[in-house]
Amino acid sequence: MGPSIAQWFYDIARLNEDLQVELVDLATFDLPIFNEPKHPIMGQYEFEHTKQWATSVSRADAIVFVIPEYNHSFNAATKNAIEYLHNEWRYKPVGFVSYGGAAMGTRAVQALKPIFAALKMIYAGEVTIPLTFVPVVDGKFSGNEVLTLAGETLLKELAKLTPVYQALRQPS
Repeated sequence: MGPSIAQWFYDIARLNEDLQVELVDLATFDLPIFNEPKHPIMGQYEFEHTKQWATSVSRADAIVFVIPEYNHSFNAATKNAIEYLHNEWRYKPVGFVSYGGAAMGTRAVQALKPIFAALKMIYAGEVTIPLTFVPVVDGKFSGNEVLTLAGETLLKELAKLTPVYQALRQPS
């Protein structure tokens, strides 16, 4: 379900003239359970998968995570990907497109907020998708008007915050 929901949000994001967007699929980096010998704060990555992941995150001025909710929290792959890096996350606005059953992924987002706050990221908003009422059908997700408006609102907030946080990432 994740790739079809990510594609839906990406299609909305491409229409926002204030942002340049890129769709990144975490699965393409094939990150094993964290295996770097040095702490990520040092930025001295040994493995190619980490270097490629770090380059991808560094390139971004803002990030939107498309995440499922599992067992009242977020999935292990997301946590692992976050833990691989440190400085690459700093001073970037972050948004979420979460999905799940009745809770629509909100518990996953709530569990991630303190992690991103510790990394000095700023919460920009979220889109929460109730798959019970708006399902993925034949591998395709088609959000309704309410979800599309929520996505557009998140993107507008990211566009406002991005220049402010770009300035904070500049060397002092």
